[in-house]
Amino acid sequence: MTLADARALEPGVRIVDAAPTDDRRALVAFADWCGRYSPWVAGGGLEDGGAGGIWLDVTGCAHLFAPSGAAPAAAEDALLADLTGRLAALGYAARAAVADTPGAAWAMARCGAPLARTCLNVPPGRLASALKPLPIAALRLGPAQREGLARLGLRRVGDLLELPRGGLVVRFGADLVTRLDQALGRIDEPISPHRPPAPSRARLAFPEPIARPEDVAAALDRLLAVQCRRLEEAGQGARRMTLMLYRSGGRVDAATIGTSRPSRTPAHLARLFAEQLDRLPEPPADPLGAAEHGIDLMILATAAAAPLAAGQTDLDGEMVGVDAVAALADRLTARLGGDAVLRLAPRDSHLPERAQRAVPPLAASRTDVTWPRGPRPIRLLPRPESVDAVAPVPDDPPRLFRWRGRLHRVVRADGPERLAPEWWRAAPVAPAALADATRDYYRVEDSAGGRFWLYREGLYDTAPKTAPRWYLHGLFG
Repeated sequence: MTLADARALEPGVRIVDAAPTDDRRALVAFADWCGRYSPWVAGGGLEDGGAGGIWLDVTGCAHLFAPSGAAPAAAEDALLADLTGRLAALGYAARAAVADTPGAAWAMARCGAPLARTCLNVPPGRLASALKPLPIAALRLGPAQREGLARLGLRRVGDLLELPRGGLVVRFGADLVTRLDQALGRIDEPISPHRPPAPSRARLAFPEPIARPEDVAAALDRLLAVQCRRLEEAGQGARRMTLMLYRSGGRVDAATIGTSRPSRTPAHLARLFAEQLDRLPEPPADPLGAAEHGIDLMILATAAAAPLAAGQTDLDGEMVGVDAVAALADRLTARLGGDAVLRLAPRDSHLPERAQRAVPPLAASRTDVTWPRGPRPIRLLPRPESVDAVAPVPDDPPRLFRWRGRLHRVVRADGPERLAPEWWRAAPVAPAALADATRDYYRVEDSAGGRFWLYREGLYDTAPKTAPRWYLHGLFG
């Protein structure tokens, strides 16, 4: 209704501006929160009237929310009750339904009778009887299709089941029949998960929320023991793991670790998680507020794994050799970040600025590529810097040069080492000091003992005749 009509009915109505962007962000957060019920969660998007929907594939998950030995229907009812109850505690009105097909579940959650019930469960094989009394809107049709069906007096799903399918397709399009078949299970309707489900998950629920770091660490140890045992049985090691912490107040925290080599050592993985858990937001100091931020569920997922054979350890059980180096690299990466722990590997190029690249610490290197021969400086400048140099003979090393306003007198020199341009590559756009031209490199030492790597760009015998330019490219020490 219009705002004027609403105020006429209720003068004290409170007006809040719509925020679709925030609503979509909240719906994504709820999809993450629903990961406590199933790894296969998808956001259904915003709907008319400010509502929003979420899909959950709870196949094989309902038994976790019911007593041992409960019937499947009772387990599904317990899952729905827990889901809607938690949402109600967070201040949200929700209605949930379980059915054999996504379309039927969507229809029952929005149009199923009685409307006062917040949880509906369609028994297996009863889709047609459950959908017949529902309105046409339960089939997720567009406004034009709903209006056209209403003009013909077709207001219930059961009215469509009695009509010839060919006439419906000619009059209203194939989408109408497709939606009907999807709801009845005649056509599969796949659901794309909100996040890729992990191949392996371990779940640990608590009767009372926990908050102390030592309790979280103890629960993590139990989850790691389960996951590492599964990895050992499969002959694999973890490459990436994610720990989800579901808090009573609705917040979901995630900690993700990665390993440079496959690993299934619980102590090593626990040390990596400790670095990430320390960075999570602290619960509030107020004891009443802290209760809302307590953790009532933890899920550990192995997002990526790789084959791992049995390895050798020392007498104390500690890793040796490459495994020890990998453990050190993992701890440094967890503390400093993935972009801060790298090593240099040779690249198939003789140009100094292209002769190496940064790779992960234990990444495999190409055996057909070697480091350039000849002395190279310890450090290259970010880009060559222009210098003023004086050479007695065009092809001789410089006798003196000025760099950053300081004059350096050369007492020793070695060179030149000529590097031709890589003609098969496109010329670089910038900087000009790395232009596509021949370079003559010299190793020089000044009177103060400093050692520099200079190069002269261009040759005297080129046309038109221009004086070569000198650059400083690196420092030896």
